Amino acid sequence: MDFTETLLSWYSTHGRDLPWRADKDPYAIWISEVILQQTRIDQGLPYYFRFMKAFPDVYALAAAPGEKVLRFWQGLGYYSRARNLHEAAKEVAGSFGGKLPGSSRELMRIKGIGPYTAAAIASIAFNEVVPAVDGNVMRVLARFFSIQEKKDSAKGRKIFENTARELIPSCCPGDFNQAMMDFGALICKPQKPLCPECVFRGHCLALQSGLVDQLPRKNSRKRPRMRHFHYFFIRPRGRAHGCFFVRQRKQKDIWQHMYEFPLLEAERQLTAPELLADEGFVHLLPGIDAGHVNPIPVTLKHQLTHQSIHAAFFFVDVGKAVAEKLKRLYSCTAPADFDQLAKPRLIDRFLQEYV
Repeated sequence: MDFTETLLSWYSTHGRDLPWRADKDPYAIWISEVILQQTRIDQGLPYYFRFMKAFPDVYALAAAPGEKVLRFWQGLGYYSRARNLHEAAKEVAGSFGGKLPGSSRELMRIKGIGPYTAAAIASIAFNEVVPAVDGNVMRVLARFFSIQEKKDSAKGRKIFENTARELIPSCCPGDFNQAMMDFGALICKPQKPLCPECVFRGHCLALQSGLVDQLPRKNSRKRPRMRHFHYFFIRPRGRAHGCFFVRQRKQKDIWQHMYEFPLLEAERQLTAPELLADEGFVHLLPGIDAGHVNPIPVTLKHQLTHQSIHAAFFFVDVGKAVAEKLKRLYSCTAPADFDQLAKPRLIDRFLQEYV
């Protein structure tokens, strides 16, 4: 069986009709690839359309304020992608005349563009014969060829890349890469693959040996870091529908440059009396005492790839004198204005469910 010929034949009939495939615009392909990292097509498409409407070309993206870019990225997670994309757009607009380079080697010199994204852009938009190897591709190859090396090891990565390089045709490398992506997403899925419908079922070594559910192999995951956040939703008294206090995350951490409520992080979840006794509390919320703080009997959880966030929330109503002190540390923002700012999904959930 000719693997490449069979795959391309399947793709000609079953390939997905995606907007950036019509005219092979390098910018559109770039945006789609970044959005769809760690994101399913059905989840990512609405973001793609909104993002492209807001930033239709690299110059529009480069000129946009960083906060606006994050606002349109909100909900996708992995916000470093958006920040790197924004910085890369400035570089392309300023140093490359607004045009993405045509080779994967040149593309990888741009901030935030790694081997996979560079190969996808170069092969689809510029017909460079270079394989784009992501999780979908490694899964298809591991199962068809029964590759036992772990996909997240250096040796395994090299084996998958070399295998894909041997299979990619010079005539249509972009179609091959897109066919591999689609086949892995639609047929050779991580869970419950559609083996009875697979065009390779008679030649798939993993299927023949009963290893479909075990391939590709990978190193065991580390337990996610547990973090305990204590958020304070603070409003000046007498302004129930007025402003509340927010801050922008500046530190190099998750959600950098996004907006949230004043936050105290601890080794474990603390009660209101424990928070008031914490030495960091006075610096965080000067002038606030036990009479101001009302805990909400719920903890919201937010799972990231390597972190598990457990967030407790506290309503805090303050008088004019305390509010004036807090204005030196935070911004008092109206709900309509805060809605236009980029914020973690966790904060959005709280506002929608409890405010």
